Amino acid sequence: MFGIIVVTKNNLYMSKLNSALIQVQSQLKAPKNQRNNFGKYNYRSAEDILEAVKPLLSANGLSMTITDSAEELCGMVVITATATITDGTNSVSSSAQAGVDPNRKGMDIAQSFGSSSSYARKYAMNGLLLIDDTKDADATNTHGQTASSRPATSQGDDGDWFSKAIEYIKGATDKNQAFELVKNKYGATASEKQIGALKKFVK
Repeated sequence: MFGIIVVTKNNLYMSKLNSALIQVQSQLKAPKNQRNNFGKYNYRSAEDILEAVKPLLSANGLSMTITDSAEELCGMVVITATATITDGTNSVSSSAQAGVDPNRKGMDIAQSFGSSSSYARKYAMNGLLLIDDTKDADATNTHGQTASSRPATSQGDDGDWFSKAIEYIKGATDKNQAFELVKNKYGATASEKQIGALKKFVK
């Protein structure tokens, strides 16, 4: 049995867009240029992805836009970021969401929205550009160690974590955020005197 494939003008344009997108996805290298010194791991930011993908988009005659929208879902403000690649005629998009915590310590409301926007944009681009970040921790990852889930710090390594925490806070760009990460990780076992001493490095 024979079939007839009809290629319309629109299908042809979509085929060109698809071919160009495949080139971008296969050639893209977005290294993890950011470092979380406290957690001792590297990660990539939305800015790292943008820097790596811009030349590939230009070389393949494509452009990318990213838009944000905010809405309230179940009492929480959620930002939806949508990344769209187009060849000027057709386009393909991917979206991702992130919640906004307006009471996040160390951040004002604008910074909280900005942080959630960057997070959502990063994962929207991950979906569109086939970047696998399933094992990639973000800058604010606390490794699931809450006060109730982590083991108690023994007396033997008290001084070790405390000195590392001091160096981490002193070297951080956002010292408030660094202090909160340390407090979340060790607050249940640290003394009030230790927490107070660490707080002094935030100022």
